[in-house]
Amino acid sequence: MAETYEEQEELPVYDNIEFFESPSAQDKQYDSPEEVLKALFGYDSFRAGQKEVIDSILAGRDAFAVMPTGAGKSVCYQVPAMLLSGITIVISPLISLMQDQVKSLNEAGVSAAFINSSLSEHAYFETVRKARQGVYKIIYVAPERLVTEGFLDLAENVKISMVTVDEAHCISQWGQDFRPSYMKIVEFVKMLKERPVISAFTATATETVREDIICTLGLQNPYFLVTGFDRENLFFQVDKPKNKEQYILDYISEHSGESGIIYCSTRKNVESVYDLLSSKGISVGKYHAGMSTTERKKMQDDFVFDYTSIVVATNAFGMGIDKSNVRFVIHYNMPQSMENYYQEAGRAGRDGLDSKCILLFSPQDIVINRGLLEHKEMPELDFADRQTVRERDMQRLQSMEGYCYTTECLRNYILKYFGENPKKPCEDCGNCLREFETLDMTDAAKKIINCVYEARGRYGKIIIMDTVLGAKTARLEEVGAIHYKSYGVLSDANKKLLRRLIEQMILEKYLVVGNYQVIKMGDISPLKDPETKVLVKITDEDKLPAKPEKAKKKSKGTESLTSAGYRLFDKLRALRLEIARKENMPPYIVFNDKTLIDMAVRVPSSRQEMLAVSGVGEHKYMKYGERFLAEIEAFVETCPELKQK
Repeated sequence: MAETYEEQEELPVYDNIEFFESPSAQDKQYDSPEEVLKALFGYDSFRAGQKEVIDSILAGRDAFAVMPTGAGKSVCYQVPAMLLSGITIVISPLISLMQDQVKSLNEAGVSAAFINSSLSEHAYFETVRKARQGVYKIIYVAPERLVTEGFLDLAENVKISMVTVDEAHCISQWGQDFRPSYMKIVEFVKMLKERPVISAFTATATETVREDIICTLGLQNPYFLVTGFDRENLFFQVDKPKNKEQYILDYISEHSGESGIIYCSTRKNVESVYDLLSSKGISVGKYHAGMSTTERKKMQDDFVFDYTSIVVATNAFGMGIDKSNVRFVIHYNMPQSMENYYQEAGRAGRDGLDSKCILLFSPQDIVINRGLLEHKEMPELDFADRQTVRERDMQRLQSMEGYCYTTECLRNYILKYFGENPKKPCEDCGNCLREFETLDMTDAAKKIINCVYEARGRYGKIIIMDTVLGAKTARLEEVGAIHYKSYGVLSDANKKLLRRLIEQMILEKYLVVGNYQVIKMGDISPLKDPETKVLVKITDEDKLPAKPEKAKKKSKGTESLTSAGYRLFDKLRALRLEIARKENMPPYIVFNDKTLIDMAVRVPSSRQEMLAVSGVGEHKYMKYGERFLAEIEAFVETCPELKQK
């Protein structure tokens, strides 16, 4: 089984609370959100939607924002937190998420801390003491902590200006990661003497989940924002290789030096892929719930701190890890839902640079996921609710299966699932760039419809396919399908192609999938028109898509650098790694790849020019600016043509 939030929560983190302090932000008063953004985070302007959310919060209005991973959700509550008079409490689901956020804030000059089960007794009381003294502007807390006696006592003795709910989909029973402990948020807010502003954020939420979040949290006339789910820097691709292991080896060989995550649905697969890569001398780690807490912590840190470039893991890995330079995410198995897939794939390219999201699909993935869902434990729910959740999960699995089979634009499939209505194909995904052969399978489709009619909606795809193929199985004899008029009518057909046809008919609503995955009749009225065709696109699944020249887009990564610029980028990465090792922190918290690329493009030679680099704020300049300027100056001496004035 995949890890749960609770298993991830067991990870130990730093025991010394002094590491998470940075008093400089307390000594300065900021006049505007723009000043906070530039001084602390090093950015000149807000991204789409951020300013409106921040202004609403500062006006005392609740806010709820659905923004894709990498769109800057944290800025929407961290910036107003610096301008509000009291403390902002951020409810966060994972220790690793809190750890990353607090480290990043401290590096930016913001005094922040977290309170969760990982703290020693001494560290906990020291954090509480300083919170009472007003040292911290932002405190991260696990939802389980909110209604404990100690935390309620703290809440009664400090001014709480805002309560922020991160990963807000966890509060909804209709969300893909429903977490009962999130219900403690509602209890906590009701216990406060004065109601603070409540803000909520999530990356993946359908309309039903969004409505549930607003209702359950009791948001009062909230400012509501959905910026869109599209992440233009991500390239989506579905492949069906005959040999997944060889596919992965070939991909890693062609993308040497890139950081990536390979997700597997079972521990067995994690171990198998990990052993394969290790045997080839590849720098790789592994992560699953069968490992000890110490082993998981080490593997996670090795990846975050860039000691290991690739990790093979089950789906809990990566939750809350803000590693910005993940260049690819490969799914060895199909996830259980589009929400899970988009969340996991979204761990690639958080810095906005071009990254790949590849799903390796085989029909066996469906069987594995059905088994996992059927054995999913839900002790906190009664029988009726468990049945409802199980039915919802199966519907999600069907949508995920549709993504793997569709020949339409993959990006559009995702966006439509989350309620958007894209007008045209993206022209930059695996399907858009793949050459398909289109087959007219209208006649075969009508014969399948006849079979479904005879079956009266009682059986699934396998029996329908075996029936029209004329298979001689005991199961067909048992259900009487060998006596159908449709039995054997497509005996010369290719079974794989028939599976593809049925998926297309489901996508076009001619067939529908009912409870227990049985196939039923949909709306077949369009097929009464002789002009209506059922077209199926097929391709050689072993052939990787090649981008045509007309679809080539401007690169957002290192490809935009000259050869000299790339050498400078390498020098800057080496310096970043040296600093990170010395200070015991992930390299991307010093500066992310996007910032280093901007340095290599701008080639700054002064404080003013360095502060103009995206991602360089005043506090980071004070800590690192001179060292990076010296490195750039030394490089320019050996390569003067790089400096353009």
